Amino acid sequence: MSRSGTSGALSPVRIRGMESSSATAGVSTRREATRQKLYEAAVTLIAEQGFSATTVDEIAERAGVAKGTVYYNFASKSVLFEELLRHGVGLLTASLREAAERTARDGGTKVDALDAMIRAGLVFIERYPAFTQLYVAELWRTNRAWQSTLMVVRQQAVAVVEDVLRAGVAAGEFSDEIDVPLTASALVGMVLVAALDWQSFQPERSLDDVHAALSRLLQGRVSGRSTS
Repeated sequence: MSRSGTSGALSPVRIRGMESSSATAGVSTRREATRQKLYEAAVTLIAEQGFSATTVDEIAERAGVAKGTVYYNFASKSVLFEELLRHGVGLLTASLREAAERTARDGGTKVDALDAMIRAGLVFIERYPAFTQLYVAELWRTNRAWQSTLMVVRQQAVAVVEDVLRAGVAAGEFSDEIDVPLTASALVGMVLVAALDWQSFQPERSLDDVHAALSRLLQGRVSGRSTS
């Protein structure tokens, strides 16, 4: 996915490129493809004009399906958006977990695992910037019907980082004085905020460049290693 070259502009969204981690064998390929198109249409429209201003008719038109198809797959616009959040954050969580597991298989340290997770987060956000903007915006709202769902899926993503931190403390790689829940939340927040700033205000910087900057911060602040 290409990034926007102007501040505040949205890049094209390709939610249909996401692989659903919750799809069951009983869900047909055709229906799953339709749901992916609806995810893509919804995230694009809501990013452009907001949730309240976006109608089911517009989502259906953008997805190239009949209005009834939206209601066949989702009971309402709110349910569609809730499932979109669950779907997207689930993919981010899977990306973070896979990065940690791959590092462990390769014999890396827990700091290496955290660093790999930072990169995985940046890759995800570069690919789906509009979704990430929606997710971060929704974290600040407390009057949404899907708020409890959002808190659950957010915690699932943070918990992956917590697991690595706890393992690092147990192995003596990190200080036992680390506040694991707060540090995990801070690392996830750092990646989200830094990446959105990158996408919106510093699009000329490469992913490698942004990752290197965050990696230096990680090495100095979490691992306790000095940076030169």
